[in-house]
Amino acid sequence: MILGKTELEKMMDSLAVDAIDIKAQLQVNGFELTAGKVESFEGAGRIGFTNEERSLPTTKPLEWGSDGWLFLKPGCYKVTFNEAVSIPKDACAIGLPRSSLLRMGVSIHTAVWDAGYRGRSEALLVVYNEDGFYIKKGARILQLLFMRLTSPQEGYNGRYMGENL
Repeated sequence: MILGKTELEKMMDSLAVDAIDIKAQLQVNGFELTAGKVESFEGAGRIGFTNEERSLPTTKPLEWGSDGWLFLKPGCYKVTFNEAVSIPKDACAIGLPRSSLLRMGVSIHTAVWDAGYRGRSEALLVVYNEDGFYIKKGARILQLLFMRLTSPQEGYNGRYMGENL
C-alpha cells in the first residue's frame, strides 16, 4: 500500500527534516526532495560481490551561481538532497523523478530506500538533453513514494546509514 498525503502529513515531523516548504513538497502520493549539493564524478568506481570489493569514485562539488542557478552539460552528476529522511521500520520508499525533469531530457535515479534508513541521501542526476540543463538550488527534483510493509523490519544497518547528517 502506497501512503498518501493524509498519512504522510501525520508522519512529517519524524519523516523529514530540513524541508524548504513542507506544504509545497507534500504531494498527493509522496514527498518531494530538493537539490542541495551537485557534484561531478572524477574517476572510476568499483563493485564486486562483497562490500570489501566496493570503492566509490571521487567527486568534485560544483558551484551554484550567485543567482542560485547551475548549468549542467550532458552527463551524470551526484546530487545530495537538502532534506534528511527517516524511513519507518514498517515502510520503504522508492524515489522517482518529477515529470518535469523527464520533459526536459533529464532523469534522476535512486535505489530502494530501506526500512529504518536515516540520512541525507544522494541520487544520480543524468542530463540526456544534448543542449544541457539549468537547475536552481532548492529545486524540487524527486518524489519519494512510501510503501507500508506487512510488518516492521529490523531496519537498514549498512554503510550509508546516517550519511550526510
